[in-house]
Amino acid sequence: MVVYPSETLPPPDLGLLEAARKTLTKVSETIVPPREARAFHVPQGHFFRIVSVDGPQVGDLKLWNAGDLSERFFSGKTRALHATHVGIGDRLWSTLPHLRPLATITHDTLGWYGWDEDGAAVHDVIGRAAIPIPTVC
Repeated sequence: MVVYPSETLPPPDLGLLEAARKTLTKVSETIVPPREARAFHVPQGHFFRIVSVDGPQVGDLKLWNAGDLSERFFSGKTRALHATHVGIGDRLWSTLPHLRPLATITHDTLGWYGWDEDGAAVHDVIGRAAIPIPTVC
């Protein structure tokens, strides 16, 4: 359930983001073994991709503003704005008092999944500190 009317938010320019995606050049790669963690820096305005390279698995994504570590991903506000499951065009919002997008989902290789008969989907923001995202880009 969406708590706040997300249509009142200025929408991301998905056309611009899609055009930028067509010119991407990979600059680094971080492999995260199962049940481990890694950190990587993504400069503002850059893209990052999460890919499951060793079969089906779930990864928890945590986001911080590198210039101010008190500003971090706020799953509760993201859930209130975009519901429990996020997809293309949804943004991952930061904590108060900042409350701004830390990342925007621009591509989803699992978008075909939709909702299953149990009412489940992929890319949820149900947890407090992390969002399980099998693959986004």
